[in-house]
Amino acid sequence: MPTVTSADGTTIAYETTGRGPALVLVDGSLCHRAFGPARALAAALDDSFTVHLYDRRGRGDSGNTQPWSPDREIDDLAALLEVTGGQAYVFGASSGAVLAADAASRLPGFTRAVLYEPPFIVDATRPARPATFTSDIESMIARGDTSAALTTFFRDVGVPTPIVQIMKLTPNWKKLKALASTLPYDLHILGDTSRGVPLDPARWASAAAPTLVLDGGKSPQYMRNAARALSQALPKAEYRTIPGQTHIIKAPALAPAIKQFLAA
Repeated sequence: MPTVTSADGTTIAYETTGRGPALVLVDGSLCHRAFGPARALAAALDDSFTVHLYDRRGRGDSGNTQPWSPDREIDDLAALLEVTGGQAYVFGASSGAVLAADAASRLPGFTRAVLYEPPFIVDATRPARPATFTSDIESMIARGDTSAALTTFFRDVGVPTPIVQIMKLTPNWKKLKALASTLPYDLHILGDTSRGVPLDPARWASAAAPTLVLDGGKSPQYMRNAARALSQALPKAEYRTIPGQTHIIKAPALAPAIKQFLAA
């Protein structure tokens, strides 16, 4: 298993597949290489790209030097750029899309970006998250109640309570509990973008990379509005909908749109 060392000394685990221009995949919350959509998506893209998928800090085989900060996650991506020779495309999904957008704004080595469904709340199409949402999750984790933290998070993102109860009976719940400590990382990366107000374009004013922002045609309206809003906030972005898709990544549907844009 190859690794890179981030600026603060954290070991970041990654793997590489395929041939062609370099493409880095950035997971959303509660995912890593062995638990989530990254490997399936990489397999659908590696006929066109050299795909680098990595475990974000605190997940999988990567380390987790404290204290955490969003800047350190961008440092992790900078370390991966050294593996790619200094330039790469980047794809991010959900909260990983927000991290990828921030990284592309600060790291000129990312020359093109594709972002799928950043989970902002930019209007009244769903209730804003409470101001204490992140601190409440952090308090649950601090007292060791990772199950409550996960339950609160899943209910917030729209998973029905009966489904959450079923999830708790599956082997995956234990894996999710092991990742729960990273939930605040994604929430802090979102920052103040869940208040039901428009995005502040100043956050991405320095983004020079041409970017495609995607959403799924069957996703909740608030999430589709968020994707459109991010495309309008980024200096060089276009917006597109993949019909029939939801927030759950399905590689066969998503890969063609990624290939088309990155090959342009």
